[in-house]
Amino acid sequence: MSERTVYEYAVVRVVPRVEREEFINVGIALYCKKQRYAAVKIFVDESKCRCLFGEVDLALIAKHLDSFQRICAGDKTAGRLAELDQAERFRWLTAKRSTLIQCSVLHPGLCIAAEETHQALFDKLIL
Repeated sequence: MSERTVYEYAVVRVVPRVEREEFINVGIALYCKKQRYAAVKIFVDESKCRCLFGEVDLALIAKHLDSFQRICAGDKTAGRLAELDQAERFRWLTAKRSTLIQCSVLHPGLCIAAEETHQALFDKLIL
């Protein structure tokens, strides 16, 4: 039997109009130090975004979310943030901010396989 290990996750949200504080959950960012796993899974329901703000710039949202994923993965073409170590990247991405893309508070848990846990959380909370 495999050993259970600690992971952390945050729900990634799109906030089309920051001043209204309304959001749509669009992804899960998950980090597991022991398994050296950090990734973001994203799915944007465009109709839900338009319900909150009809003039939402979906291309801009896609661009920001792509950057978010690339930084988390450590893609060197994503800029200097992507060069930080895995934990620092995850902490920077999930830090509290008032922008178009925000994250929930961090939630801890125990898992055997981080990637499987990530997919299960994504299926349950996003899809």
